[in-house]
Amino acid sequence: MASIPNLLLLFLTFFTTFIVPVAPQACNSYTFSNDVKYAACQDLRVLESSLHWNYEASSSVVDVAFNKANAKDSSWIAWAINPTSKGMVGSQAFVAVHKSDGSIKAYTSPITSYNTMLQDDNLTFPVYNVSAFFINNHMFIFASFQLPANRTLVNHVWQEGLVSDDGTLSSHSFSQSNLQSFGTLDFLSGKVSKTDGEVNSSGMLRNVHGILNTISWGILMPIGVMLARYLKILDGVGPTWFHLHRACQSIAFLIGIAGFGTGLYIGNHYKIHNASHRCVGITIMCLAFIQVCDATCLRAKKDDKYRIIWNIFHYMVGYATIALSMWNVLKGFDIVDAHNFWKNSYVSIIISLIMILVILEVITWIWECNKKRLNKVSGTSSLRSTTGIGHMIFTI
Repeated sequence: MASIPNLLLLFLTFFTTFIVPVAPQACNSYTFSNDVKYAACQDLRVLESSLHWNYEASSSVVDVAFNKANAKDSSWIAWAINPTSKGMVGSQAFVAVHKSDGSIKAYTSPITSYNTMLQDDNLTFPVYNVSAFFINNHMFIFASFQLPANRTLVNHVWQEGLVSDDGTLSSHSFSQSNLQSFGTLDFLSGKVSKTDGEVNSSGMLRNVHGILNTISWGILMPIGVMLARYLKILDGVGPTWFHLHRACQSIAFLIGIAGFGTGLYIGNHYKIHNASHRCVGITIMCLAFIQVCDATCLRAKKDDKYRIIWNIFHYMVGYATIALSMWNVLKGFDIVDAHNFWKNSYVSIIISLIMILVILEVITWIWECNKKRLNKVSGTSSLRSTTGIGHMIFTI
């Protein structure tokens, strides 16, 4: 029978082999299959990447190898230097595309705008060769080029993304890691620096944008609707339901304006865009503005013959605003690749509101049916009925 120490040793061996995750291999311990040796290397801080290079001072020629660990099938990677400024625009990129059929393509692409599709084109400095290969879930880009204007200190960026079935390169994620994948690199000294100030600022504004819009459009707006629907049927409440409804929607609208403004600033200042999220956000803002004007300036009186038309328009705009808001909040979580906790928390809040809505709707129907029955028995005129879930949205 095996002794207890031997059993413990066997268990620990199994645990460390199969359970404990293996730390990424340091760049200076990596051996390339083509037996090329590089004098310098740096493990880049995000996206599980490393950079290896040889620099020939007499000719200003650099041989580089960019290594992306845990690369996915049907994906692309890019490493670029920006000789003129920081950031993405102006970068001269080396790109590798790994397609679903297993083929891999390497080429160069100058980035002239944030809407780039990484088209194949020449760079602004001499490139002597560029190649790529995929092995053991690592994707590599090898390149040899001459540094522009004999500059050894350059800004560099690196990215990754997916390739669609038709071969089109999809935009990279807007997660924190993808937004941090840039810095400065000195090929001569081997020093790699990062610019935390700008990264932290953009990350903070992105979080503020998400929080403001989730609270306003995604939570307060539906709550304001429910206040109007389920308080107005209570006896003795009077116009209190209307004031609470208006206050809740006004607060949500003002917070939403702040969230919308931060989104515009992020897009214009940091050039972070997502077409569908941006277009839906602008649509929501326009609908909300129309709803405010409709409720404050164009609201027909209760005995007006056009009141029914106003109600239908008010309900339709309200339905559209809340539906688009919920979709856009969830889209925002996907864009920034937020932790599942935050997305699941928001979904849980929405599910809770829907459950409360269903319970209150059932109670409302029972309440109204009893009132009608009692009024019919007593011979009194029936009170105003608000049955129908269609009255839920922005009822005033």
